[in-house]
Amino acid sequence: MKRSKLFAGVFTASLLLAACGGGAGADTDSAAGGNNSSQNTEGSSTENTSSKDSVTWMAMLHTPTPPSGDIEGLLEEYTGIDVEFNWVPDASKEERINAALASNTLADIVTLSQIDNTTVRQALTSGMFWDVEPYLSEFENLAAIPETTLDASRLEGHIYGVPMQTSIARYSVLVRKDWLENLGLEVPHTIDELREVARAFTEDDPDGNGIDDTVGFVERSESYMVGFRNLTGYFGADNFFHVSEDGEVIPSFMQPEFKEAMEWYRDIYANGWMNSDFAVMAKNDQKDYIATGKGGIVLSGAFDANNYKTAAVGTDQEEVMDWEIINDMTYKDVPRRMLSDTNGGMGGWLAIPKTNVETEDDLRVVLKFINDLMDEEPYTLMTMGVEGVHYEVTEDGVYNKLDDTISQQEVQPYVSSRPSQSVIIFKSASELANEGNEKIAENAEFAVINPAQSLDSETYTSQWSTLVEGIQDGYYKYMMGDIDMDDFDAAIDTFLKNGGQDIIDEFTASYAKSN
Repeated sequence: MKRSKLFAGVFTASLLLAACGGGAGADTDSAAGGNNSSQNTEGSSTENTSSKDSVTWMAMLHTPTPPSGDIEGLLEEYTGIDVEFNWVPDASKEERINAALASNTLADIVTLSQIDNTTVRQALTSGMFWDVEPYLSEFENLAAIPETTLDASRLEGHIYGVPMQTSIARYSVLVRKDWLENLGLEVPHTIDELREVARAFTEDDPDGNGIDDTVGFVERSESYMVGFRNLTGYFGADNFFHVSEDGEVIPSFMQPEFKEAMEWYRDIYANGWMNSDFAVMAKNDQKDYIATGKGGIVLSGAFDANNYKTAAVGTDQEEVMDWEIINDMTYKDVPRRMLSDTNGGMGGWLAIPKTNVETEDDLRVVLKFINDLMDEEPYTLMTMGVEGVHYEVTEDGVYNKLDDTISQQEVQPYVSSRPSQSVIIFKSASELANEGNEKIAENAEFAVINPAQSLDSETYTSQWSTLVEGIQDGYYKYMMGDIDMDDFDAAIDTFLKNGGQDIIDEFTASYAKSN
């Protein structure tokens, strides 16, 4: 039965404290979808006497309208559960979710993707939602959630919702392969080799046009949070925060390894081996800069190699552009590592309110429904749609959409509600896209997650975004030669005096409590 509707709510944040105070995947037999027994990884089963046969779901909507078509009915048929989606437009999710939490007007499943939202974190730890960790082992797909993702999803030592799984670490170093070949250079795999490539791409005419019109690195205005942050990982800096040997939790920008990466990158910029306007370059401008062949090294997602190749269509780069996707970059004796850019592979929680799902047996029905959505058949429905209607598969196993408009209307709304994004990797006609997916999968073994993600600090929640502005400003000024490292250290001192030390103390206390 199709009962999707657009969730409407009124923002009543003043009620929040009162409300809070009150209270990729395995391939399984579709015939098991409607069975309310919970099956563990050893194959034994626990009889479930629940009569619950429907689920309501407050889900995020990233498309202009809720879905049409038959996907919802096919998901119901597979799982044996009637589903009512209450779609929350992504543009108003903060207001709508806050209102629902405040008034306790929730659904059986609530998608909470605002990981750092104060209201969400307070609600999760208030007792409103089930701690699902004791039950995950009863379900084959949920039991297979990686430990790193589970760790990233914990709050005060508990998991208040099924973690939504994403790729743990998606970044790589992208280098123009055709330019390497033009200059007779080997693919760089160390920071020192990468430096030489940056020089050569700037000074040795890699495109062979006889004009001094190329650079090595192409950076943009989000450098501190994106490209440079991932570069620091190769030097040994940790992901946003670092836990010292004595258990102190400090920001990674206080680590010597972070500052060493700054010195290295500033040298790249000072030598002219990076676009001079990086501090003000917008993301789309960076993409155009790369697509038109002005730069050949990018610190970005492995998937962007294909994106840049696609963006070059119609330019003089279309026939020549090719990319190396390098995910094994190392520096000196620092082991291979890759900072997670996706919160440790955790895209939020599928939280289950105790007021809506009151008994353990009913909880198991909801958990089994989520578990079953991670089987290959429903995952394909929520990602690609129905074969012959939304996509076709070629003899080479390539998945091609048949009609982008229909897919956008009938399939795309479900994509962000998949409990896991990695059940199946659908083969693309683009070899760069396929290689990018392979590199992202490889990164998981070497991923470094933020150790403070599951910790608590009231000062971090209320002041971090303001306090860190001085650090970010110091990075850009240092990069452009306006200040030296002593001045950057002075910015750290200001950060500490204005509340940063409180963040360190609170995170350190939270870490000690959880370990």
